[in-house]
Amino acid sequence: MKNTRWMKEMTSMEFAEAVKTCKTVIIPGGAFEIYGPQLPLGSDSIVSEAICERVAEKTNSIIGPFIEVGESASLYQFPGTIKIMPESYSLIMRDIIDSLVHWGFKNFMFINMHAGNVPIITQLCREAQRKYNIKTAQIDWWRFVQPNSVDICECKGWMAHGHASECGTSVMMYLHPEYVEEEHLTCIKQDPSLCKYPDIITFYEFAEKTPNGTLGDATIASREKGEKIVERCVDRISTFMKEYFGI
Repeated sequence: MKNTRWMKEMTSMEFAEAVKTCKTVIIPGGAFEIYGPQLPLGSDSIVSEAICERVAEKTNSIIGPFIEVGESASLYQFPGTIKIMPESYSLIMRDIIDSLVHWGFKNFMFINMHAGNVPIITQLCREAQRKYNIKTAQIDWWRFVQPNSVDICECKGWMAHGHASECGTSVMMYLHPEYVEEEHLTCIKQDPSLCKYPDIITFYEFAEKTPNGTLGDATIASREKGEKIVERCVDRISTFMKEYFGI
């Protein structure tokens, strides 16, 4: 059998053999949207693929189907952004879950890089747990890394984790430095008027917050920070999966 964790790279016979002993599937989540002037449109999906591979190796899990686009309507003013409406994403993901349950998976780990997908996946997880008596969990990656990188990032809050800023750019510098155009790194500070009431949910378009897709300080990103963030977070996800899923 091939040395692969990706279901898409297995033959039908190889998959049938693997699923006899592996009941845990990792489902990547990504997006196609502007990610600052320095990073590619598919940054969320590129990071998701790399993180899923690392976690799968540590947990002996299989990586399932990958929807590389997401609910990115708030960034639709920027060139290249692809928006998938929530109902479309939900219908496809529900069918994927149903199929994977049919083939014997009991544990579902969603490693999702895009905030717009989070509520949709959350709803589907609750629904699937009630319907199939399975276990599910979701990593909202760019929110997950925040408490796990406070001693790594130099900036705080939005300046480190806004969008394509210190954290996101550092992670890409580590995982795929060939995609990072360092000459285009920028620092974009959020207009104070947009966060005057942080305790109230508002619905600004992203173009109202940033002219180029960066929100925060990408100029202080580094490969070394990215490596520390990735390795620490992969270890934490893997430890959680082993305990929660009993694998």
